[in-house]
Amino acid sequence: MSVVQNISRLSKWYLPGIIGGLIITMRHLLLNLFNRKQMTTVNYPEEKYEYSPRFKGNHVLTVKKDGSLRCTACMLCATNCPADCIKIVASEHADPTVEKYPTTYEIDMLRCVFCGFCEEACPVDAIRLGPEWQTPGVSGSNFIYDINTLAYRSNLKGGILSHVDDEERHKAGI
Repeated sequence: MSVVQNISRLSKWYLPGIIGGLIITMRHLLLNLFNRKQMTTVNYPEEKYEYSPRFKGNHVLTVKKDGSLRCTACMLCATNCPADCIKIVASEHADPTVEKYPTTYEIDMLRCVFCGFCEEACPVDAIRLGPEWQTPGVSGSNFIYDINTLAYRSNLKGGILSHVDDEERHKAGI
């Protein structure tokens, strides 16, 4: 099968394409300049865009009713993370009913791709992607979140309670 290409002399030059692009840009500029009420731009500091409840923002470690971390240091979230940004160090717990707990839990937010695989892999609802998305910082070290930042930061107001009940989990043998 042969393909017939009809290339005109005008399309071989780059100048008509550039002029056409400039015309489109100028048309959009003038339409937005004289019809400001129809613009979809949000004036950011004064107005904030409302995201849906399904929005995946910064990570949150959930807590139990007594205020301790829900995380059991099973390492499933760190294993499932494609960006390899979660680092967990586990330790034996003093309570014999608790097998282990995380002594350090760090997430490098600059490496994270916010895919939600850590949230899906967690069997005890210990990690979630919350509604926050503004993360200002001066240096890269500000974006390595530890346990205190993930679970007990001030805008969480003492931590987010998990939906999973410990008594129901023990009855089910989990």
